Amino acid sequence: MKKFDLELLVGLFMIAGILCLGYLSIRLGKLEVLGEKGYEIHAVFSSSGGLKSGSSVTIAGVEVGRVKKVILDDYQAKVVMNLPSKLKVQEDAIASIKTKGLIGEKYIEISPGGLEENLKPGGRIRDTQPPVDLEQLISKYVFGVVDPYK
Repeated sequence: MKKFDLELLVGLFMIAGILCLGYLSIRLGKLEVLGEKGYEIHAVFSSSGGLKSGSSVTIAGVEVGRVKKVILDDYQAKVVMNLPSKLKVQEDAIASIKTKGLIGEKYIEISPGGLEENLKPGGRIRDTQPPVDLEQLISKYVFGVVDPYK
């Protein structure tokens, strides 16, 4: 009987360890298991510049949501974002694709607008700014297209 009790105890310990590992994986990966809370809005950019699903959406440097998907829509990048229900975004807000650090990951920065009207779920941010292409800027500088002294 003692051998059976020991095996049962080890089995329960292994199951608890696997459950804890699964929980930590979900929390650290910032995954949504039971569905995403909030609402979706979208913005259309001329270039996504390496933005991916799961990237951060920030307002004033604070992460408020995530990029749900990036798709090609009429030769432009359509970015669908998921934001919490309590957060309201004005109709004239500006969405910009930024980079964390010099060559870090891409994220979306939303600059609030001044209008009283808010975007409805499924609404579109009209004013967008694509990311700055560092390679293009460097090549223009190297080949003399950009004059740094003007």
